Amino acid sequence: MEMRTALITGINGFIGSHVAGKLLSTGYQVRGLVRSTSDLSLISDLDLHLFTGDVTDSASLTKPMADVDTVVHVAGLASDWGPYSRFYEVNVTGTRNTAAAAAGAGVRRFVHIGTTAVHGFPGFRDLKESSPMARTPFPYCETKKIAERWLFDFSTSVPMEVTSIRPGNVFGPRDHTFIDKYLDAMITGKAGYIGGGRSWTCPTYVENLAEGILAACTIPQASGEAFFITDGLDITWRKFTESLASELDIRPPRLSIPFPLAYTAGAVWEGAYRLLGISTPPQLTRYRASNGGRDYHFSIDKARRLLGYSPVVGFPEAVARTVAWYRQRKG
Repeated sequence: MEMRTALITGINGFIGSHVAGKLLSTGYQVRGLVRSTSDLSLISDLDLHLFTGDVTDSASLTKPMADVDTVVHVAGLASDWGPYSRFYEVNVTGTRNTAAAAAGAGVRRFVHIGTTAVHGFPGFRDLKESSPMARTPFPYCETKKIAERWLFDFSTSVPMEVTSIRPGNVFGPRDHTFIDKYLDAMITGKAGYIGGGRSWTCPTYVENLAEGILAACTIPQASGEAFFITDGLDITWRKFTESLASELDIRPPRLSIPFPLAYTAGAVWEGAYRLLGISTPPQLTRYRASNGGRDYHFSIDKARRLLGYSPVVGFPEAVARTVAWYRQRKG
């Protein structure tokens, strides 16, 4: 069988590095797109061919695409804070540039890593991929939505196959964006619940996500489709947090703030930061309040049916591996 070549944008990050390892383990030759300033520590032990470029610079994307079979577009700005223009530049323009370069190079399949957040925080459970995408005040949600819609429209005019993966709240080893900070807050007693932690959430262990992405790269039925990928759990924020606390051998948080109060406080905090021109995120934002205080839960039935997806790492093991990584990192 001819060896396939995959290009991963954002390969040096949390998700990208796990996807690289998964594709290498299944026989792919793997290329990565990294910026000149990128930290490569997460991929230093992988057999990769790296190219220097930037998804916002279309001229830098031509060379990496040559003779590539599959592109996994992970690169993006995922944050609850920052100017809309920056989100648009990375998430929308970056996706357009990458997809256009891929189509021009004759890439067979383009796998876009989107997010469940394109649906906003509607306060419902078991949402399906066809559920409405609610309008939100959050630049991350809105620009990821624009990018995905553009991508599927673009795919009707080119022979390249397009698939979008919408992960839930991704966690696991190497996660410096969410889990690292969340466990720090739990240990120092600064973590708390919104609405008592009763809202359903959508944990997605990173190795399970990598399995779903691999399926999206290879299975014919994935073409033209979007898929939710989570761990498929019916789980609240309280249960998720208590599981981490138990593995850490600490007491779970006691503090809880009602959702309306948390959302209002986030809005006030954001306004003050904007007024003062502070670029770092506030301690509480409306996005975080919404994620933690409203049901944010998605059905993976479509992924099970069309991709044959099933989480390969169970939740207790995922928590154990994540905390073990955290302990090792913190010494």
